[in-house]
Amino acid sequence: MEISGKRYKAFIDRQAAIKHQYSPKQAGKQHSKGKLTAQERISLLFDNDTFEEIDAFVTPADQPVEFGKVERSFGDGVIVGHGKVNGRLVFSYAQDFTIMGGSLGIVHAKKIAKIQEMAMKMGAPIIALIDSGGARIQEGVASLSGYASIFQNIINSSGIIPQISVIMGPAAGGAVYSPALTDFVFMVNHTSYMFVTGPNVVKEVLNEDVTFEALGGAEIHARKSGVAHMIYDDEENTILALKKFLSYLPSNNVENPPVVADDGSVPDINEKLINIVPDDPNKAYDVKDVINQIADRNSFLEISELFGASLVTGFARLKGKTIGIIANQPKVLAGVLDIDSSTKGARFIRFCDAFNIPLLTLEDVPGFLPGIDQEHAGIIRHGAKLLFAYSEATVPKITVILRKAYGGAYIVMNSKSLGGDFVFAWPTAEIAVMGPDGAVAILYRKELAESKDPAELKKELVKKYRDKIANPFIADESGYIDEVIDPATTRKKIVSAFEALNNKWIKVPSRKHGNMPL
Repeated sequence: MEISGKRYKAFIDRQAAIKHQYSPKQAGKQHSKGKLTAQERISLLFDNDTFEEIDAFVTPADQPVEFGKVERSFGDGVIVGHGKVNGRLVFSYAQDFTIMGGSLGIVHAKKIAKIQEMAMKMGAPIIALIDSGGARIQEGVASLSGYASIFQNIINSSGIIPQISVIMGPAAGGAVYSPALTDFVFMVNHTSYMFVTGPNVVKEVLNEDVTFEALGGAEIHARKSGVAHMIYDDEENTILALKKFLSYLPSNNVENPPVVADDGSVPDINEKLINIVPDDPNKAYDVKDVINQIADRNSFLEISELFGASLVTGFARLKGKTIGIIANQPKVLAGVLDIDSSTKGARFIRFCDAFNIPLLTLEDVPGFLPGIDQEHAGIIRHGAKLLFAYSEATVPKITVILRKAYGGAYIVMNSKSLGGDFVFAWPTAEIAVMGPDGAVAILYRKELAESKDPAELKKELVKKYRDKIANPFIADESGYIDEVIDPATTRKKIVSAFEALNNKWIKVPSRKHGNMPL
């Protein structure tokens, strides 16, 4: 009894000790930077009283004194565990910047690797809450080996469980490749940043002055690099958005996405769709207006909104079921495909395909963006990624051609011959090798040069081309699309088509993997 009593007292003392190591002063430092503590982040993410911490009492590896001080704390600067988010099992780790700057030592890394492997074994998503100064210098190659183990686990789990990184402070050096390997990256404006080499190194090597924000802040990665998929102004809203985001995803690759009740607020026949696309084929409109009239009310969640903005990607619901949407955006660069939008679309398609999320494509694309810069930067290679992703995807794939569908871009955007299961077109669709202006300039070069009124002649020829070549009825009569539909019936047609595809199954060739043009 006495031994038992001593052990129980030791247990109580340890519980008190771990609570005392998180001082109000440390929390105050985090709050002064506009950041939450690791514990607060975990509490906000998980449903009340569901988070179970693992390895809370492990301590850092011993290091010789001459190689720097190691803080003798419990947990080694990272909280790991599992709990429920929206009632579903989720694993997570949260780096604690208040303990050794959240730096990654070998024990810290082993904790993360352990929870990654558990998530993989249980078939549940894993969320990384990242706030770390990077590799722990005094542990040398051991910390680098720890990162390698984490990277390997992410790669092993890729396409099997959803993996999401939330950057809530620094992520620098080799540490950035952990979030870069995951499926989606969330960042917080003004308090999070990512870069391979920091401002001091940039200054030393290139003699360029740059701030942390300008080098690797959330806005930079959301708009320019495409590394960040979602950004928010504070941590609370970031975590709330993450919870909403998770509600669209299955827990693993053998489950279907969750289904919610359809409130019936969006009519299957919607006359508003008739007037969204302008009669003038050169006039812009917002394709999100089309999306919001087709999808369940308030269900569209856009991904990578600021990057490659000529292509819109995101999740939505149709009769309560998750779908992925890819749509050309006529209000940005007339909806052309460029390097950024092609890469963005390919990545999104591959995620949806991995996790059994059907794809809806809304097409209005005049072609690929021309120009020296695009050609020299590899638009051919990057455009081929989108082509590869669409062709490779085996989930149900439906396309609705809203207006322009020209040339190679028509082929790439889930055309019937590329594997589109159903391809519909609105009466406003223009399907051709190239746009009327370019086609007429080539086909009637001599006539235009000899005409007394070339502008009037070109106008007549363009109209003739639209009527005789670039109209959807010709493609319909030739079997290259399935049906020209009344825009008002779009939702009804799509719902019916997805229901028909519910048991779609394709036997893929036996191979290790394809060789996407990366």
